Amino acid sequence: MSTPSWNVPRPSVFGTRHAVSSGHYLASSAAHAILEAGGNAIDAGCCAGMALAVLHADEVNFAGVAPIMIRLADGTAISIDGLGVWPAGIPADLFMTDHNGTIPSGLLRTVVPAAPDAWISALRDHGTMTFGEVAEAAIRLARDGFAAFPLLVEGITARQAGYRKWPANEAIYLPGGRPPAVGERFVQTDLARSIQLMADAEARTTGSRVDGLEAARAVFYEGELAREMVRYHEENGGYLTAEDLAGFRCRHEPVITTKWRDVDILTCGPWCQGPSLAQALQILEAYGIEGLAHNSPDYIHIVVEALKGVFSDREHLYGDPAFVDVDVERLVSAAHGAARAALIDPDHAHPGLPDILFGETQPLPEPKDYDQLPVVGEGATSYVCVVDRWGNAFSATPSDGASSSPVIPGTGFVPSLRGMQSRPDPRHPSGVAPGKRPRLTPNPAIAVRADGSVLPFGCPGGDMQVQAMLQVFLNAFHFGMPLQEAVNAPRFSTWSFPNSFAPFDYLPSRLFLEDRFAPGTLDALRAKGHDVRSWPAFTRDAAAVEAIFRDNRTGFLESAADPRQPAAAYVS
Repeated sequence: MSTPSWNVPRPSVFGTRHAVSSGHYLASSAAHAILEAGGNAIDAGCCAGMALAVLHADEVNFAGVAPIMIRLADGTAISIDGLGVWPAGIPADLFMTDHNGTIPSGLLRTVVPAAPDAWISALRDHGTMTFGEVAEAAIRLARDGFAAFPLLVEGITARQAGYRKWPANEAIYLPGGRPPAVGERFVQTDLARSIQLMADAEARTTGSRVDGLEAARAVFYEGELAREMVRYHEENGGYLTAEDLAGFRCRHEPVITTKWRDVDILTCGPWCQGPSLAQALQILEAYGIEGLAHNSPDYIHIVVEALKGVFSDREHLYGDPAFVDVDVERLVSAAHGAARAALIDPDHAHPGLPDILFGETQPLPEPKDYDQLPVVGEGATSYVCVVDRWGNAFSATPSDGASSSPVIPGTGFVPSLRGMQSRPDPRHPSGVAPGKRPRLTPNPAIAVRADGSVLPFGCPGGDMQVQAMLQVFLNAFHFGMPLQEAVNAPRFSTWSFPNSFAPFDYLPSRLFLEDRFAPGTLDALRAKGHDVRSWPAFTRDAAAVEAIFRDNRTGFLESAADPRQPAAAYVS
């Protein structure tokens, strides 16, 4: 078989001991150092996750969200939602009555920040190291700075109008009144101080490792940093209170396990879009994609039509299970997949979002017709996965930016603005309610083959996340590509559904393809009724999947990093 023309000069990397892949090479390097020092996958993953909050500063916030999935060597799997809830005092109908059905930028979109608790609780329950040891890289990178890279510069430049709304944001992201230039040192002194405060509190503790972790956590949720967040909200019309912070803990939940051939797909619950991946695989398995050439017009059409059905279910039915009765077992079942597959027309694209097959239909936003996707007010998340020498696997998708809500002066971070993924109408399954989680796009996953081989994988990209993860998974496990080749391959993306971010734009029939497909592919898809547009080759808009495959048949760890961002994979 000849080498595909779209391969890029990034080789597969193999090891026999441990592996890490993340959205930035410095985060991967820091995590690998933790592994080399004897730490496990959880220690290393939390190290990289906090480092990414510094390195991908416009896309990941230290006080944002950080959903985590862990599969221990003994087969136990758990998800830590890493997702905050709406403040207890916010009126459920606030955005309908006072804001014309919109979620404005600023403090009102704040939910309780969850990432610090997610990292610390993962370390407490499954790690071996201290907070200070694991956070050292994040502190150093924030304090000493790092070279601004093109993706960071492009993101800050695109969102600079948002940063200019608040002096504390502007001071960090537009030093000297302008975006940083590529290669300039990017420093976050206040953030370094905030994380150092947590590490110092731990260092002063004379008890156990767990006591130290709790002391570090208390600085953020009950101590100095909590007081600064609450004071700012009180003075500026926000709803976040001391009680909201002190009473918060991330939820530790069983994963959803769905069988696909000889592979178990482990996803998070419907508080995020995690089950969408399992649903898509069930639909495609029921339809039958054997015999369809990779990335041929017929293959792309069938995958896109399957995704439309999945995103219809997501739009109308998904929400926080603590508030909404979501029949996940039915949604990820083979029977529901077959019912969805039976509705796919192999020759004609559905003109919008297909109807749901059970449950209550929600009103859809008015369709839009942009020439390009609108710029969403925040960045596109990051991702890290780790597999250690003992067989533990870690998968996490930290997120939240800083251009549509204020940095708390002196702290260097924005309390999670993820409320922008709730619907303003409280009657919607994903609608606003006190104590309720927004419907999150970040969704780390792990696949486990029947022989015990394991694949943690995920990516940034909002509504593109599941689409990219699905394509990479099928490239590797259906088409048999090496993992890095599966990541490199050109991607396509449907947007025929309401966007998960405010203002929830709906672009019926819209389909994007990276500019690396065979001649005639776009025209063939247009003939089926798709509204096809082109993306540049290797665009970050097509997401950036990182993955590690621990193959029990060979004993090797294969680690892949997406060339669409400054990612890196390290193995030993």
